[in-house]
Amino acid sequence: MVNARFDAVQKANAKEPIMATAPGKETSQYYGCNVFNRAAMRKYLDEDTRRTIYETIEKGATLDKSIADHVAAGMKRWALDLGATHYTHWFQPLNGGTAEKHDSFSDPRGRDESIEKFSGKLLCQQEPDASSFPSGGLRNTFEARGYTAWDPSSPAFIIGDVLCIPTVFISFTGEALDYKTPLLRSDAAVTKATSELLALMGMPGEVVHSYLGWEQEYFLVDKDLYLQRPDLVLTDRTLLGHVSSRNQQLEDHYFASIPPRVMEFMKDLEFECYKLGIPAKTRHNEVAPNQFELAPVYETSNLAIDHNLLLMSIMKSTAEKHGFEVLLHEKPFAGVNGSGKHCNWSIGTESGIGLFSPGKTDGENLRFLCFMANTLKAVYDNNALLKASVMTASNSHRLGANEAPPSIISSFLGTQVHSAFEELLKSKDMVKIAGKKGYSLGIPQVPELIVDNTDRNRTSPFAFTGNRFEFRAVGSSANCSGAVTILNTILAYQLEQFIDAVKKKIAKGSEPLRAILDETRETYRACQAICFDGNGYSDEWKAEAKKRGLDCESSVPVCMDEYTSKRTLEVFGKTGVLTKVELQSRKEVFWEIYCKKLAIEAKTLCDLVTNHIIPVAIRYQNILLENVKNLKEIYGAKDFKKIAISQMDLIELIANDITASETEIDDLEALLDKLDDAGEGRDTAVTYHDKVVPLLESIRSHVDSLELLVDDQMWPLPKYRELLFIH
Repeated sequence: MVNARFDAVQKANAKEPIMATAPGKETSQYYGCNVFNRAAMRKYLDEDTRRTIYETIEKGATLDKSIADHVAAGMKRWALDLGATHYTHWFQPLNGGTAEKHDSFSDPRGRDESIEKFSGKLLCQQEPDASSFPSGGLRNTFEARGYTAWDPSSPAFIIGDVLCIPTVFISFTGEALDYKTPLLRSDAAVTKATSELLALMGMPGEVVHSYLGWEQEYFLVDKDLYLQRPDLVLTDRTLLGHVSSRNQQLEDHYFASIPPRVMEFMKDLEFECYKLGIPAKTRHNEVAPNQFELAPVYETSNLAIDHNLLLMSIMKSTAEKHGFEVLLHEKPFAGVNGSGKHCNWSIGTESGIGLFSPGKTDGENLRFLCFMANTLKAVYDNNALLKASVMTASNSHRLGANEAPPSIISSFLGTQVHSAFEELLKSKDMVKIAGKKGYSLGIPQVPELIVDNTDRNRTSPFAFTGNRFEFRAVGSSANCSGAVTILNTILAYQLEQFIDAVKKKIAKGSEPLRAILDETRETYRACQAICFDGNGYSDEWKAEAKKRGLDCESSVPVCMDEYTSKRTLEVFGKTGVLTKVELQSRKEVFWEIYCKKLAIEAKTLCDLVTNHIIPVAIRYQNILLENVKNLKEIYGAKDFKKIAISQMDLIELIANDITASETEIDDLEALLDKLDDAGEGRDTAVTYHDKVVPLLESIRSHVDSLELLVDDQMWPLPKYRELLFIH
């Protein structure tokens, strides 16, 4: 068995490397060539139509439907010129992925004629079947009608021969059935509140958006070995597997030289990204073996999330060309770091002012402290909800471990910013904020090193990193919209409360900037408990967080209760982002997905252990028993025990693990039979968390023990040392 596995790897490695599709070309020559961007619009749309589209994208103006036919005609001509034959509304249902239904441009006319047809009506609105997507009770199987509507702020693009049009997805009764709809609503809410506050600061007319820079971590494994692991194929993670003696403990993979095969994959991936206008910027080895990262330049949140979902799709197809499989699961391998998707989130104006950036004047620094204090207050008041936004069956494996933020939301500020706030509490006037400073290294040929005004804290889930907050708890496979929507919404709500308090001070005779300064001070005073710059992994912090009143719940199903708490309903209702019914439906969807994922894992594990592992273990045990029997015949009953004692001990160890595995598999299957009839609501999800997960872990411990006892030549699955160290 092991020789066959290594032969497969050798065969894969012997293949000629696949070169990037456009070697030697400058990125500018093909960047965005498959996107209906401004360059394409200038060629295919008239000036008046372009002006209307630009206003919709840049200023959030309502789309004038009268221009839809003009846009559709130009978009169709552009797509046909690039070889497209079909079009689709591309949307983001609540299953976490993307969805599309392809329709041909071809419109048969008569017996033997056809024309290419694409109208403004087809561009703006379509009707996919809404009954088979998760809806949390909003739709029944017999209630199939749902609508997709064009989102002009995210440009159309071409994949293969299909024109893809980003859209929102709503039910026949108007509720959001997707991730994009509440994201766009939340951005509108934060734009409205932020613009109003900036006007009070003497900056009227500013258009504000949330911005996002995600960092996508992922694993690569050889496709041939991947296909020999049913658990990877069916669940995206290894349900079994003993930790390799060498994994990441030497810390030699992080930022090391990228293996040649991986480099060719990365080049090809970047080429595909650039064609789609995805601004890929950084690539490097991550901490764990065969783990890597890609990060882009910042964009508006809506566009950044569309690009991330696109990336996850093209990663899969590109990896296959290079003999790899991409693993986006948060914890595909036990004993090594899992993968996250750090969301670097900020808010800023279209004129280029970052509202989380310290300035050079008192006015700029007041603006900075004001928006920082409001963000901290929003996170403090809604820390349980923010945690719920990242809690999933897969991400729960990584959160809280010594590789990812703990499942307690706190915020790191850094010495300088923390000191500025502490000084503000003591002062009635504006305070100074330390800027960047220089360090001389004492080496003549090395220039002075410029140091930021904050350090980094890798244990903080929501860390301030100079001009943005890095939300490190988001999972690798997640749609970032869930977390960003909540960040936008809670900030918008908090800003509304802040503005009301400031207006009351102004009504009592306070100057606007004085009122903002005084309210900033009180806002920070009320949320100091969320600020923590220490080690988030320590037991002391867990105890301290509980004292501070922060949410310390770690059960995924229980965390979901926060979606319909009194406070959450108030926040989302006041901002108009999600209704009570929509929030309830999301909670039901999350419970349903949690149950289904764990059910798949449990049934896959039962099959693997029963049909793959135990038969092999028994076969090896029989070989040992036959050998002991032969030794007894040769040496006699008196002497053979001395000679065969180690083999007899081994037989006993194998027998114990087999018996324990079989017993717990029986218990697990009986439990699954009961849960299959119980539905997929909260109670079932809690049972999966409390009873199924511990059984999965216990069964794994026995099988991983067998992996070390059974002859390597007989073991039926590729081991970690093969999965993690093949290049």
